[in-house]
Amino acid sequence: MPSKTTQKSLLQYIGLGLFVLALLTFTAMLGLERYQLSEEDLIDTVAPDPRSVQDGDGEAASTVSAGSSGGTSVQADDAPAQEPVTDVDPKARLIHEIQGDAFREAGRERGLFGTTFGSSFSFSARVGEVFEAAKVRVNERVDRLQEENALPEGVSEWDIRLSDPIYFKQNLAALTAAAERGPVKNNPVLFLGLTIGLGLLGGLLYILPKFRGHAGIKNDHVYHAQLTKGLNLGWRSFFLGVTTVGIIGYGIRYMASDWFWPAVTAATALAIIGLVMFVQHSWRNAPARAADPAGLSAYLGIFAGTYLIGFYVLLYWAPEHVAPWITMVDPLKQGLFGGVASQWFLYGVLYTLIILVMGVRMIAKYRHNKYQIVRTLSVMFFQTAFAFIIPEILGALNKPQQDLKNIWPLDYDFFFGWQLDQFQSAGALGTFMLVWGIFLVIVGVPLMVHLVGKRWYCSWVCGCGGLAETMGDPWRQLSDKSLRAWKFERWIIHGVLVAAILMTALTLYSYFTGAESLLGFQTWKVQKWYGFLIGAGFAGVVGTGFYPLMGNRVWCRFGCPLAAYLGLVQRFQSRFRITTNGGQCISCGNCSTYCEMGIDVRAYAQMGQDIVRASCVGCGVCAAVCPRGVLRLENSSEDAGYRTVPERVIHVSEEEGVVMKF
Repeated sequence: MPSKTTQKSLLQYIGLGLFVLALLTFTAMLGLERYQLSEEDLIDTVAPDPRSVQDGDGEAASTVSAGSSGGTSVQADDAPAQEPVTDVDPKARLIHEIQGDAFREAGRERGLFGTTFGSSFSFSARVGEVFEAAKVRVNERVDRLQEENALPEGVSEWDIRLSDPIYFKQNLAALTAAAERGPVKNNPVLFLGLTIGLGLLGGLLYILPKFRGHAGIKNDHVYHAQLTKGLNLGWRSFFLGVTTVGIIGYGIRYMASDWFWPAVTAATALAIIGLVMFVQHSWRNAPARAADPAGLSAYLGIFAGTYLIGFYVLLYWAPEHVAPWITMVDPLKQGLFGGVASQWFLYGVLYTLIILVMGVRMIAKYRHNKYQIVRTLSVMFFQTAFAFIIPEILGALNKPQQDLKNIWPLDYDFFFGWQLDQFQSAGALGTFMLVWGIFLVIVGVPLMVHLVGKRWYCSWVCGCGGLAETMGDPWRQLSDKSLRAWKFERWIIHGVLVAAILMTALTLYSYFTGAESLLGFQTWKVQKWYGFLIGAGFAGVVGTGFYPLMGNRVWCRFGCPLAAYLGLVQRFQSRFRITTNGGQCISCGNCSTYCEMGIDVRAYAQMGQDIVRASCVGCGVCAAVCPRGVLRLENSSEDAGYRTVPERVIHVSEEEGVVMKF
C-alpha cells in the first residue's frame, strides 16, 4: 500500500520544529504577564487632565474625551515638563473632575490599585467592577448638578455620564497595556525574535526545499493528510452552527442587550436555510463527495481552524487579552513609523508577513505557470505597499490611514460620517482619497471587470484574496462543489450586498440631513451591527478561521459584498471567460478539485462549455493543474452569444429527425 505521507528533508523537519516552537511561544506569551495598575495610569487613561502638557514637537498630547463616545489616552512617559495650559475647555475639565474622582474612589474601594493580577481575565473582571461602581458615582454627581442647574453652558449630561459600554471596552485594552508587567514587557524584542522571527525562519526553511525537483502539481495525499483532509458534512454543520450561534449570541452583549438585530439575523438565517433546503428541494440531495470525506475528519485541521477562530475573537472583540502580543510589536511600530502599537498594527504585521512567506510557497508550488507567479507577486506587493506601509506612513503624518486599493462595499465604512469628515479635514490629499474611492466604485469596477473579469481585483489586488491564495492554498480543495452550496452562496452573498447598500444609504441620509434615524432605524446601531456581524464575524472569524474546515474562499464566496458586485458585472458584461476544449478532457478531476470557489469545472469541460460564472475569481489554478491544456483564461467577447448558452443536446426521433435543442 503506498504511503499517505510525503517525504520531507532534514531542512524541512528543522523548519517545522522552529515554526512549532514559535507558535508555542506565541501562545504561551498570553500567560506570562502579570497586571498591576496605578492610580495615575487609571486616571490618565479614562479621564485625562485637560491641562496636560504639550510634547516636544509642540503638538498636543493625545487625549480623548471620556464622554459617551469613549476613547483612550496615550502619553509619553518622558515628555518634558512645561507650564500648564490655562485656557481649558470647561467640558474637558468637568469630565476630568467628575469621572476622575469617581474612578479614583471606585478603584480604591474595589482594591484595584496595588493588587497584582495573575491574568488579563482576572484584571479585566476587576476593572469591570470598578467601571460599574464609578458609573454609579458619576450618575449621582450629574443628577445633583442637574438639580442645581449647575452644568456649564454647552455641556450635556451625556458628555459626562458613563452610559455607553463601548467606552469601557475601548479603554480596557489601554488599561491592560498600562498595567502589564512581566518578561514580555521587559524584553519585547526578545519575544519578537522568538515568535515572529523564528516563525519566519521556520516557514522559509520548510518552503525553500520545495523549489527542488520537477515543477508541476502533485496531489500529495491532500485528502489523507490530517491537516488538509477537511470536514465531513456532520462536522462542517456542527462547527458552522456553533460558530454562527456563538457570534449572534455574543452580538446581544455587544449591542448592550439589544435583541433586535441579533433576532433579525437569526430569522434571516433560518429563512435562507428553509428556502434552500425545503422550498428548493435540497433536503434529500446529498452534497458532492468531493467536499465530504468519509470517516472522522482531520484533527490537525480542526485544531488549526479552532486556533484561528480564537485568534480573531480575541483580536476583534477582546484585545485586552492580547496585550503581550501588542507589546511585542511595539518596538517595530516605534522604529518604523513612530507611535504606539495597537491590535490593528499587530494584525497588519502578521497579515503581511504571512502573505509574503506563504507567497513564496505559492510560487514554489505553481512555478511551472508564469501567470501564477506574476499573480502571486502582485498580491504580495499590494498587501505590503498599499495595505500596510502606505497607511502606516499616512498615519504617522496625521493623515487618513486609507488603503487606496480598498473599495466600497468591502470597505463598508468608507461613507461613514467620521470618515467623510476625516477626508475633508485632510485637505487636497483627503479630497483625492474621497474622489478616488468613488471613482473606483462607479467607473473602475465596471470597466476593469468588463475588460479582464473580476480577477483583476479578487486574484491580483485584494488583501482578503491574497491571504486566501497564499495561506489558504493548502485547503483550496475543501470548497463544497454541491448544488446545495451554490444555492446558499447566491442567497447569502447577494443578501450581504443588499444589506451593505441599505446601510450605506441610511448612513448618507443621516450625514446630509443630520437625522439620527429613518423609519425607526437608528443609523449608529445599523452601522455597529453590520461592522460586528459582517466586518468582523463573517469576514474574520468565519472567513479566515474556516480555511482548514471549509476551504480558503468562504468569505469571498459566501459573504463579500464587493465580490457580489464584481460577479454581477462579470456574469452579464465581462469579456472574461474560461474556455474549454472538451475533446481533450480525460476527466481527471484536477480542475474541480482545486477550484476554491466551488465550481465543478470538470462538468463544464466535459460538455465543452465555457465557464462564465459570477463567482469565478479567475485565479487560473484550474488551468494550471490541467494535464491536457483543456482550460484557458480568455478575454475575447467574440462568439460569446452562443458559447455561453446552456448545454446543446442532439435529439433523434422519427417525427423530427435530428434536431439540436438548447
